[in-house]
Amino acid sequence: MPPRSTRAVSPLDDDDYPAYTMGRAADMLGTTPAFLRALGEHRLISPLRSEGGHRRFSRYQLRIAARARELVDQGTPIEAACRIVILEDQLEEAQRINEQLRADHVGELQPKTPT
Repeated sequence: MPPRSTRAVSPLDDDDYPAYTMGRAADMLGTTPAFLRALGEHRLISPLRSEGGHRRFSRYQLRIAARARELVDQGTPIEAACRIVILEDQLEEAQRINEQLRADHVGELQPKTPT
């Protein structure tokens, strides 16, 4: 998944900042670098590359990868797990947008009384 847009003050506050190396990310998730590469091949996550060409992962990407790992650990094939996580993420974003639109238009939806 591509990085999301955030308004962080510094890289330490930015969920999309690619702070974690492949080895560190795999260690944090209790998985292998091959699993993370497979998630990239299935286009669930798209890690950025360092100047040396090494994959770098953000906290947001690690959360997405952790969810995929939960599904795979439950027996879901990796292809299906990636698709499920993508759909969950899209649904969450759509719900967030709907909430914002409702909040923006709450006054417009109320009937006006004649004076």
